[in-house]
Amino acid sequence: MKDVYEYAVIRVIPRVERGELINAGVLLYCQPRDYLCARVELDEARLRALDAGVDLDGVRHALGAYQRSCDSDSGPLTGESLGSRFRWLTAPRSTIVQTGPVHAGLTADPEAELEHLVTRLVRSP
Repeated sequence: MKDVYEYAVIRVIPRVERGELINAGVLLYCQPRDYLCARVELDEARLRALDAGVDLDGVRHALGAYQRSCDSDSGPLTGESLGSRFRWLTAPRSTIVQTGPVHAGLTADPEAELEHLVTRLVRSP
């Protein structure tokens, strides 16, 4: 049986005024399966191609915050429900690291779907 899931691409826009970006991860939420996870893979060379002076440590820290926020045991949003965490993480921001629009789909395996989305949307072909 397949369940509805929602996902958003995590993007890095090193110079917000230029609007150029790279995809650096995927955030996936599946309420029926009580699943929320962020998978991040930063291609530093591609990011430096957009902005040679980008603060890589700051970007890595911000991307890690998405992963930590999904951790139900120790993340900064520990007291919030998974749905609340997903909504907070996908709220519009004008920062260097932000999510794109939320999309939906059906899956029988959220973990496998997350891996598929990272391969398709984040990793360089």
